[in-house]
Formats: sequence, structure tokens, C-alpha cells
Amino acid sequence: MSTTPIQPKPVPQAGLVQIGQSIEEIIQQRLAEERARLEQEAGLSRKEVHQFKRPVERPFTKEQRPKTTLLFGGLTWKHEKLVHGALEGLGYRAESVPTPNVRAFQTGKEYGNNGQCNPTYFTVGNLVQYLQELEEQGLSKQEIIDQYVFFTAGACGPCRFGMYEAEYRLALRNAGFDGFRVLLFQQSGGLSQGEAEAGLAMNLDFFLGILNALNCGDVMNEVAYALRPFEVTAGETDRMLDETMDYLHEVFRKKRPWKLDENMTKFLGGFSDTAEYLGKFVNQLKGDEYLPALERCRDRFNEIEIDRLRVKPIVKITGEFWAQTTEGDGNFNMFRFLEREGAQVLVEPIGTWIMYMMHQVVQKYRDYKGLEEGTVVPPIWKLGPRAKIEWTYRQKVAKLKLAEAIFRGEYHKIVDALGGIAHHLTDQYELQRLGHPFYNSRAGGGEGHLEVAKNIYYSNKDLAHMVLSVKPFGCMPSTQSDGAQSAVVSNYKDMIYLPIETSGEGEINAHSRVQMALGEAKNKAKKEFAEALERAGLTLDQCRAYADLHPEMKRPLYHVPRTKGLVGVAANFVMHIAERMKAERN
Repeated sequence: MSTTPIQPKPVPQAGLVQIGQSIEEIIQQRLAEERARLEQEAGLSRKEVHQFKRPVERPFTKEQRPKTTLLFGGLTWKHEKLVHGALEGLGYRAESVPTPNVRAFQTGKEYGNNGQCNPTYFTVGNLVQYLQELEEQGLSKQEIIDQYVFFTAGACGPCRFGMYEAEYRLALRNAGFDGFRVLLFQQSGGLSQGEAEAGLAMNLDFFLGILNALNCGDVMNEVAYALRPFEVTAGETDRMLDETMDYLHEVFRKKRPWKLDENMTKFLGGFSDTAEYLGKFVNQLKGDEYLPALERCRDRFNEIEIDRLRVKPIVKITGEFWAQTTEGDGNFNMFRFLEREGAQVLVEPIGTWIMYMMHQVVQKYRDYKGLEEGTVVPPIWKLGPRAKIEWTYRQKVAKLKLAEAIFRGEYHKIVDALGGIAHHLTDQYELQRLGHPFYNSRAGGGEGHLEVAKNIYYSNKDLAHMVLSVKPFGCMPSTQSDGAQSAVVSNYKDMIYLPIETSGEGEINAHSRVQMALGEAKNKAKKEFAEALERAGLTLDQCRAYADLHPEMKRPLYHVPRTKGLVGVAANFVMHIAERMKAERN
């Protein structure tokens, strides 16, 4: 019987030790082999990891400008109409997307991520919805991608606002518009697309045009809300607003950027760019392209007959930027609802937000004075380095203070041109002083300390009977603010403050809550009016008879001085009538 010799088992190739390997390399090899064996036994398959990379976007070039439409939106129709005119005046093809509706909200949820705040769903879904409507009109997806771009604001920080860009891109890709260009202007500085400046020139002409449009939109918007509750003929304010906005749109569309003439450019040579830059500023500050147009609008508004003896509680709107600005389903059509319920709405201008951003940079300079990266603040006896730090700091702050003064002056110039009906911008340093004890003014995200500060300011300064804070459901900065508001309300017992969270549903519940708080504000306004009549020694009929004998008092431009301690238009008007009667008797 023959036997077969036993053959030795072959050593697995993976376990071979190469000549020259170090002990550390051998250990790492054996660990990897054992990990692979255990994963195989457990049925775990290792997949190649692909890290996310931001998609490379096709640039929007200058050559594409004549055949490319710039889409924008997210503000009131008054702001958007003037921005549209300004963009066309700068040579762009532009179009504003419609005010977002509930269908846009549902579209945003369909194509976007879960867990976003409702402004994300409304604005992202609104863009997708608009592009889908273009497709229904006969344009192919590729034609839409090639012929349209979307321009919007972005941000960073502790808020989902910093995720908007990613949400736009995700929803556009999911809806079949992958490659559609989104131009994102960052609050912290500049346009995010490296080559986009060629197509969208972010120069001084652009910023001046847009700022003028936003400021005029702010003031026109506030004037309309100030007059509509007191108009004698229903609908007259809206009719006049439509007429004047069409007129202002044409003014902005026909306005051309200021430039040096050709002869002066040749004469100045290499200094021509600096001279033109300075000339644009001087023209902005001293020019009068807009003022005659605004004065014409003022005169048209002054034709509206108003009844100031209607008792209306003033409701100040605050809250998250988009929710307190939009005029549609995004905030439950809250402004029109308040007016139908008998309130006078005091809207928030975009100018306050612009001033807030400048103010925050000033505070940052103060906080980081001498603490530049990689340096240590020199001791007090080193006068040279300390003086240099102080000089650098003062230069930075002086530039921003000048910018604040210029912006405030330009805004107030528009207010005065429209008859002084709208309010001047609120002092940011006063808001900081009021809000900081309750909400640290260095905290970023959302409106920061502004929500708390405005509540105190408008309640204590006799400017509003009630403050309504409108914010998206689950908005983190506004939720923090609401937590601080409980301390504010406990310190100011007469304050009527109501926070409302908005979403794509729940309108009836929100309106019901507002009605209850508004009922209290109405009682407050009626009591104030009755006390004003008693204090003046007049009856309502006597006041009406006096106003009928003086028809100029029924015009919007007639100035009614404010009486300390009185908030409402009707109560202040009664005291003014009493003063006039007393002066006539004497």
C-alpha cells in the first residue's frame, strides 16, 4: 500500500512578509488583514468613500449678459419693482419671481431636504415653480439653464440661512434643472462666484442703484401702510400706490450711472478712475435725479382724503427678516389681515437691517481692538505700538461711521421728499443700549438683539400699542430671542407682545392668536382716545366738525405733532385740535 506524502499548507499571499519591512509596517499589515477577515465574516463590504465637493458652476460672463435674464425675489413687490428698474437701468435683463405662495412651499418640501425653515421652502420652491412655469410655456430645460440665472443673498453663522445655497442647488437638481446658476451675494463680503463679476458687475454703480431702490421701496411701503387705514375712499391708497410705483420704476429704468465725459477722462489720464469714483459719490449726495420724482409722488399721495379720527391700534412688526418683510402666504398674509381687523401696521424697513450690519462691524472692531491674528496687545508703557493700534482702530471706525452717516442721511432725504410721513431710521446705538441687558448684543444669527430691543423701543417710546414678532417655525435665533422676551415682558407690565411662528399651514390658528392680542391693543387705543377727548374737553362730533371746517387737516401731508404719552393717530389728532382751538380763542 503506497502512501502520498503530506504537502505543507501554502501561506496566504496576503500574509507574506516582505524583506526589508519594519516591525511597524508588519504590525499595520497584519492589522489590516485581520480587519478585512473579520469584516468578510460579518458580511460587511467596504465601500469607497466619496467626499462631497461643491459643484463647479458655469460662469455668468459679460458676453452672456444681453441674452441672460437675472432672476431675483424675496422682498415686497414695491422693493422688487424698483430693484427691477434699477437693474434695467444698469443694462441687465431682469425679472422678479412672484410672491411665494403655499404651492411654492409644497414644491420646496418636495424637492428639498427635511428639517428646513419655511423661508427656505418658500423661496427655494418659488424658484423651482417659476422655472417649471417657464418650461410649461415652451422653453426646454437646457434653454432655461442657459438663459436664466438667479441672484440672492446668503450668509453664514448659527442659522439655516447659511444653508440656502445648498438647498437651492439640491432642489434645482432634484427638479431636473441641474446646472442652473445661482449667484450668491454674501453678507460677509462679495459675490461667491469667482468669475461672476464679468456678468454681474458688483461695482459702485450696482450698489448705489440697488440701495437707492431699496430705500425708496422702504419709504413708499411705509407711506402706503400709514395712509391706507385712514383713507375715506376705500382703495384710493392702493390705486395711488400703483400709479406712483409705475412712475418711479420708469425713473429708475431710465437713470444711467454717472460718468466722466470723454474729454475730462483724457485730461486726467491715470487719475480718471479715482476722479470718476469720487464723482459718483458726489453725484449721489448732491444730485437730484430722484428727489423731483419723489416729490411728485408726495403730491399725488396728498390728494388722498384721510380721516385721522378713526381709532386704530398701531401694531409694530418685528421678527425674522424674511417673515417680517414678505407680503404673502409666507407670513399668513398678516399685514392685510391686521388691516382688515382694524389695525394700523407699522412695517420694518430694510434700511434698519443694513444699519444693523454696519453697526455690528463697528462693535467687532471695538471688541477686537489690538487683537489682530498672531499679535499680543503691547503693555501700556510701549507708547509707539499702542499709538499705532489706536490709529488703525480709529481709521476703521471712522470709515464705518461715515458710511452710517451717509446711509442715514440718504434715507432721511427720501423720507423728507415724501412729506415726512414715514419714520426716520431707529438709532442702532439706542437699540443696543436697550436690548443688551436682556440679549447680548454680540450674539450673532438672525436679527440678534434687535427683536428684543425693538420691542422695548416701540413700546416705551409711545410708537406702538402692540408688537407682533413674526418668525419661521423652529427659527433658532428667534427662539432664543423669544426666551429673552419673557424677561422683557415681566419688566414692562403694560407691553403687549405676541410672537407668531409661521409655516406653510396653521394660518387660522395664527390669525386667532393675533385677534386675541389685537383685541387687547384695541381696548388700549380706545381708552387712550377717550382720555384724550376728556383731557381736551371735546367730543368726537366737535372734533369732526372742526376738521370739516379745515379741510387741509384731512390731507396726508398735514403735520400733526405728537403728544407725550399718546400713541394713536386719533388721540394725537384730538390734542392737536384742542391746541388749535385754544390758539384761535386767544
